[in-house]
Formats: sequence, C-alpha cells, structure tokens
Amino acid sequence: MRLIVGLGNPGPRYAGTRHNAGFLVLDAYARRHGATFRSGRDGEEARVGRLRLLKPTTFMNLSGAAVQAAATRNGLRPEEIVVVHDDLDLPLGRLRIRTGGGAGGQKGVRDIVARIGPDFVRLKVGIGRPPPRWTVEHWVLSRFRDDERELVERVVDAAADGLEAIVREGPDVAANGVNGLDLRPGAEPGDADAAGATADDAKRADATPDDATPADAASGGPDDGEGRGGEAS
Repeated sequence: MRLIVGLGNPGPRYAGTRHNAGFLVLDAYARRHGATFRSGRDGEEARVGRLRLLKPTTFMNLSGAAVQAAATRNGLRPEEIVVVHDDLDLPLGRLRIRTGGGAGGQKGVRDIVARIGPDFVRLKVGIGRPPPRWTVEHWVLSRFRDDERELVERVVDAAADGLEAIVREGPDVAANGVNGLDLRPGAEPGDADAAGATADDAKRADATPDDATPADAASGGPDDGEGRGGEAS
C-alpha cells in the first residue's frame, strides 16, 4: 500500500461526526507513528515512511477529486490505495475490509469509484442506520452520543490496528482478523455474522432527534459545502 485516505468533511462544524469516521481513524493511525498532518495540494497530508496519508478537504461528495489527483501525481494504481469510510449498513462496533465493489450509498466512495474505478481497498467503519424520524443526512452529520464514546474509541483503535495489518500483510489477510470483530458490549463470538438487530441497535431505534447533536442543527442545513463545489453528506 502506498496511500491511505480517510474520508470526512473539513472544519470544526463537522469534527467528531459519524460521517468523519475516516478522519478519526486516520488521525489515530498518524498519532501512532508520530506523523503530523499539514495542508497540501490534495487536502491534509502526512507521511509514515513511504506511505502517504490523505484527508481530502473537498467535502464528502467530491472526495474522488483529491484521490484521483494524488493517484495521478504519485503514479498509484487503485489497488495501492486504502480508503477508510463510514458505513450505514454496519452497526457501530463492526468493521469490514473489502477490495472492490460498489459504493453502498456512500457519496465519497461513489465519487472515488467514478474517478479511479472500484479496485481500491476499503476499510468500512460501522455507524449504523438512522433511528426513526431521522434522515440519513442528519444521522451521518450527527455527533456520537456520550454513551457511545467508549465504544467509538475502541472502534477507532481497532480500525487503526486494521490499517497496520493491511499495510503489513495485505487486505486479504487483514480481513481475516478484522471482519469477524464485534466490539459492541455483550457481543458473543459469531454475533458479527448474525442477522437481526442487537440491543444497541434497538436503543438507537428508540432515540429521538433530541438524543444526538446534528452538526448542522445550528447553522441551517448540511449543504454549506455547496458554495465551494461540494456537499457534506
């Protein structure tokens, strides 16, 4: 691997939101290696040896522009790129490594696929589906609840471990150790592959829009990025 990309939206307004899971993981990975992000041509950039780390600052739906530019400038093939991103279809506490495939509704991934093709590696970080009365846009732009903080820290740490394994052993071997993990409280071996809701999923389903803090609640909506050519959700 030569490039790891964490997806998210730039600026304090979106810091710590579910959609910024990729930023959280990449920040943790950089801290492990004493790397510091600096403003670069394609976004916030850091180096760990020969490995490049990139947090695009194009807003989520235009993430592919930064990835394509970095790939072209550095002569990278898609299979040399790892993209870390949030995933609605996995509950918080689950991770998945996969090479290729579609976007699964994730707009940043969709833009990357459109620009460089589907053959890059994905590290998916589960954020779960929105509770009743929540739109997907408000859910992904909401911040994690206080009672989720400890689990989020464990997930981010495990995802950084997953990146270490991808770099060291390749995505197929890394997937064997990551895809079966279930970090949710009370999860038993095998729960990661079981269908159906868990107690945590039910708790989220009972939440109301007052139980979390949408990042756009105070400033009028999730599309402030449009004036700069991108959308946050």
